[in-house]
Amino acid sequence: MTTTLKIDFVSDVSCPWCAIGLKSLDQALANIGDKAAVSMHFQPFELNPNMGPEGQDIGEHLSEKYGSTPSQQEQAREMIRARGAEVGFDFAMGKRSRIYNTFDAHRLLHWAELEGKQKELKEALFGAYFTKGDDPSSHEVLLRVVGEVGLDVDVATEVLQANRYADEVREREQFFQRHGINSVPAVIINERHLISGGQPAAVFEKALREIMAQAA
Repeated sequence: MTTTLKIDFVSDVSCPWCAIGLKSLDQALANIGDKAAVSMHFQPFELNPNMGPEGQDIGEHLSEKYGSTPSQQEQAREMIRARGAEVGFDFAMGKRSRIYNTFDAHRLLHWAELEGKQKELKEALFGAYFTKGDDPSSHEVLLRVVGEVGLDVDVATEVLQANRYADEVREREQFFQRHGINSVPAVIINERHLISGGQPAAVFEKALREIMAQAA
C-alpha cells in the first residue's frame, strides 16, 4: 500500500541546518522508497527579514543575535561542517563570511514551484551560498543559479525586476508564523505532523513510518 505524504519544508536558504535537514530527509525518503507517494513544497522563512542589502559579517551577526563568542561560533561551525559531511553536503566555511537578505531568493523559489523545478533551485541555492560562498541576495547570482537548473533566465529577470510574488511569499511566511513556526527547518507532514530541526535521517525515517502507519 502506498501512502501519500505532503511535505511542507519550511526553511531559509541561509540556514545551514535546513541544508542538512533536507539531505537527511532525502535519505529517509529513499529508504522508504515506493511505499510513499511524496509531494514536497518549500515554504519561505527568513532568518533575517530586516537584513540590509549589504549583508553583515557572520561573526558580528551571530554575536549580536545570539550572544555567542568566537570560540562558540567555531565549535558550531565544526559541528555543522561534520554533520554536512555525513549527509554529503560540503560546507566551505572559509568562503562564507557574510549573511544576507534572502527575500528575492524566496520569490524565485515560489516561481520555480510553478515551473516544476523548486527542489532543484532550492538545492542549488544552498550550494551557491554554503559551498561557493555566493551572495544569495545578488540578482546576478540568483540568475546564474536559475540558469544552472534549467529555468528561464529571462522570465526570472522579469520576476525579480517586477517584484513578482512578493505578496504571495509574505502571505506564506505569515501563515506559518501564525501557526507557531518560529525556527527552521520545520518539516510539516500532511498539514498535521511537525518534525523540527535538522534531524538525522533515521529520526526522519522513524517519524515518517509512524505517520504512514497511522494513515493506514
